[in-house]
Amino acid sequence: MENTIQVSVLDREGELHSLEAPTDMAMNIMELCKAYELPVEGTCGGMALCASCHVYVLSDHELPEPTDDELAMLDSAFFVKSNSRLGCQLKIKDALDGLRLQLAPVGG
Repeated sequence: MENTIQVSVLDREGELHSLEAPTDMAMNIMELCKAYELPVEGTCGGMALCASCHVYVLSDHELPEPTDDELAMLDSAFFVKSNSRLGCQLKIKDALDGLRLQLAPVGG
């Protein structure tokens, strides 16, 4: 379909989900996961204030640098790795076609 990309998400049970993501709706990865009813809370509504949309980026896509707010939130999150990002801060764009993610484990 035009104006869509494919995003693959590995859930916490190890199941792979192939999601069709619209590039013309100003959505982010957190919103996409919620639309497909994956277990991502997004408690703060996408303001980088809660880390409940923490994901691991598995593919080699070039992503925008994390903001200071995102880095601060990841600094206080559980199970952070070098490929950790907040889904709410990853805007769906054509350049993310084929992106592969894994949902991070829930808090400590």
